Amino acid sequence: MRRLAAASLAGTAIEFYDFYVYGTAAALVLGPLFFPTFSPLAGTLAAFGTFAVGFLSRPLGSVLFGHIGDRHGRRPVLIASLLLTGVATVAVGCLPTYGSLGVAAPLLLLALRFLQGLGLGGEWGGAVLLTAEHAPEGRRALWSSFPQIGPPVGFLLANGVMLALSASLTDAQFRSWGWRVPFWAAAVPALAGLLLRTSLAESPQFQELAERGTLARVPLFEVVRGHWRLVLLTAGGLAVGYAVFYAVTTWSLAYGTEKLGVSRTVMLGCIMAAVVIKGVCTPFVAMLGDRYGRRPLCLAGCTASAVWMFPLIGLLRTGEPLLMFLGFLGAMLAFITMFAVVAAYLPELYEPRVRCTGAAVGYNLGGVLGGALTPVVATAVATGDGPPWGVATYLTAIALLSLVCFALLPETRPASATEQAAAASAPA
Repeated sequence: MRRLAAASLAGTAIEFYDFYVYGTAAALVLGPLFFPTFSPLAGTLAAFGTFAVGFLSRPLGSVLFGHIGDRHGRRPVLIASLLLTGVATVAVGCLPTYGSLGVAAPLLLLALRFLQGLGLGGEWGGAVLLTAEHAPEGRRALWSSFPQIGPPVGFLLANGVMLALSASLTDAQFRSWGWRVPFWAAAVPALAGLLLRTSLAESPQFQELAERGTLARVPLFEVVRGHWRLVLLTAGGLAVGYAVFYAVTTWSLAYGTEKLGVSRTVMLGCIMAAVVIKGVCTPFVAMLGDRYGRRPLCLAGCTASAVWMFPLIGLLRTGEPLLMFLGFLGAMLAFITMFAVVAAYLPELYEPRVRCTGAAVGYNLGGVLGGALTPVVATAVATGDGPPWGVATYLTAIALLSLVCFALLPETRPASATEQAAAASAPA
């Protein structure tokens, strides 16, 4: 389990590094480089629009790689998705800008972002399922939380590289070539991740299905026919996590640097500090999920998000590093209260023969609902001179939607030996 968890964590960290480095670049430099004929606001919106394309392609990736995972195994998904995302990310770093290539530059940027999302759409399902299906029942949330630590690690790597470059280069150097370095650097960990993942064993539950000859022929059709309500509820439930995370890590970065005049280094430092604490807390929150259930933690995370969005905007608006950090930290803790357990929760909601497709599609549709639109909507509504309370209203509404969705989902935590013994001895 340690080797499996380490390989899953490393892979998700690498793939989310690729995904997040684009989001940071979109907030800082991609607008003027690829959309120079737009106004500053329109250029930022256009850059966030290409950012959103990665989320729109993630459900397609979950369908494609989910089919592979349910038909041919979880392990091939991990290798193919990592290779696709890594190649697309390095290619972004090699892409000529609008000044060199004209209108073809943003079109190619859009295509590469689409491929990034396609690969990431398969990554989560493969990594989580391989870990969850190997894990013992009473510790499944804990072991499954390790792939969930990968995204904050990837975020810290991406923003750490951006922070170092931003602090050591002049603004002209950063805009000229410095922003490309994090994309080029993706090649090294991607190759290391591929070597690590080739040694993993296939999931025992998939092997059992293959031996019995009960694999799903067309997993997507079975999911749509028999689990469509479950997919919609899981997508709606997860939407708030994506919305909160990208409001903090992408939109607030652009808002703080452009509207408040806070330096890139300070904004990145505040955000990264909150993400570090979130990552450290992940396995401890997951242990609560093994003890008290998945659904109660998801409901608590949604409630905390709904309560915290207005304080978050108020603290961000001050432009003071410590207060901004406290706002980001509260949002990240609300986020991880949900997302620490969803890696165990989603696979348990779906039957094994369509689990890779169903869990991945639900997870990535949540990304479309919460992650794709949040930076665009937040940037559009935060155009006045006062505090952007419209952003807080938008995020609170998504939190309430997710709360309703989780309330309609069942609990899936396997009963412990003690609980089973108590149930067996109870009078009829």
